[in-house]
Amino acid sequence: MSNRGFLLILSSPSGGGKTTLCKMILENIKDTVYSISATTRERRSGEVDGKDYFFLTEDEFLKKEKEGFFAETAIVHGKRYGTPKSFLEDMVKKGKIVVMDIDVVGAMNIIKKYPNSVSIFIMPPSFQELENRLKRRSRDKDDDIKIRLENAKKEIEFSKHFKYTVINENLKDAFQKIKEIIENEKRRI
Repeated sequence: MSNRGFLLILSSPSGGGKTTLCKMILENIKDTVYSISATTRERRSGEVDGKDYFFLTEDEFLKKEKEGFFAETAIVHGKRYGTPKSFLEDMVKKGKIVVMDIDVVGAMNIIKKYPNSVSIFIMPPSFQELENRLKRRSRDKDDDIKIRLENAKKEIEFSKHFKYTVINENLKDAFQKIKEIIENEKRRI
């Protein structure tokens, strides 16, 4: 079995469970590291700069983008997001599985730039369940939920471009499927 790492892309509509599943992967699977994205969005309660995200001003972000600092960038819900290139490449060379919690647009860019990456689309069991999850987490206003649901319809259409699709009806089962995918991919490399 090779010691070469790879990029593990998890993407889903907002409320699909990708962030929770990423945390489960990082806590339970050896040789995984989290890819920290940069963003211009406001810091949420409990988030730590340099751990959850690199929080940048619009000007700082644009300067880094112009300098070629990012492997990909995207505008999501009106805010800029980007993935620092050097971190990804360094970790893969060290044999790490770089876990990326990334929106669909960013995922498409990474898949194009790094064709050997392993991409998993986390599919909600139903549109109604996705709406229920967004309402339950209660950090979004009703208008934001409407926008996120509209975006979800478009994002789900991109699932066919991912190597794998995992339906997240139950977190434990979804995690088990992802774990199996990772083990199979490790053997393949």
